[in-house]
Amino acid sequence: MKVSIIIPVYNEEKTILKIINKILKLKHINKELIVVNDGSTDNTKKLLNTLSGKRIKIINYNKNLGKGGAIRSAQKHITGTHVIIQDADLEYDPSDYKNLLNPFKKPNISVVYGSRVLKKKKYKLKSF
Repeated sequence: MKVSIIIPVYNEEKTILKIINKILKLKHINKELIVVNDGSTDNTKKLLNTLSGKRIKIINYNKNLGKGGAIRSAQKHITGTHVIIQDADLEYDPSDYKNLLNPFKKPNISVVYGSRVLKKKKYKLKSF
């Protein structure tokens, strides 16, 4: 299993390097990172430029496309068998990836939704 992790980014200079470093430290996942700088007006683009050579695909836009537009633009760069969309603001913790991906070991699982608001049952499985 290879996981493509899409990170749409808009003005996240305070958190972008933290979230990328957290993801890069994950050793149990075969992964690729696709970061879409969605027209940031702060120092996000400059910070992303410091990551050259880290095997991260960086897409820069001068105009803000919105989160959906950023995700759609990343789709043509996906080479993984599974996709995770990771917000850049540290709201979601990459340490949860393993729990999100475990259900895919079952052949009838097509999608897994994670929720930060459910207390007892953190992951919901859906078969199609």
